Amino acid sequence: MADTLSKSRRSALMARIKSAGNTTTELRLIAIMRPAGIRGWSRGQRLTGHPDFIFRKKRVAVFVDGCFWHGCPRCYRRPKTRRKYWDAKVAGNIKRDRRNRARLQRLGWRVVRIWEHELSNDTVDCVNRIRRTLH
Repeated sequence: MADTLSKSRRSALMARIKSAGNTTTELRLIAIMRPAGIRGWSRGQRLTGHPDFIFRKKRVAVFVDGCFWHGCPRCYRRPKTRRKYWDAKVAGNIKRDRRNRARLQRLGWRVVRIWEHELSNDTVDCVNRIRRTLH
């Protein structure tokens, strides 16, 4: 299906996507963690890979990955236009995510990655994975 927006309108729309404070990812995980009693996290800390949440005392880093931007094996749908660009973009994001995970693990951090779709479908699993990693 062809894009229904002009190139400039699509560019403006994509530029509005934020890397922090997204309601479908980070803010949704906050809404899940608070009622579950998961405490002690902070955001916006300077740490390799810029995790969305860190539990400094437990040395746990939590990343909440958008299914499109990070190439979710379950949800990612390759765009029909500009395929070379998007293939390179998403592949680069996946490579960067792996590199950041390895760096954090070398520094003694445990890493939890949560996909955007899990925040809607598997909230109990998300909570359990974070709790298991913290304890």
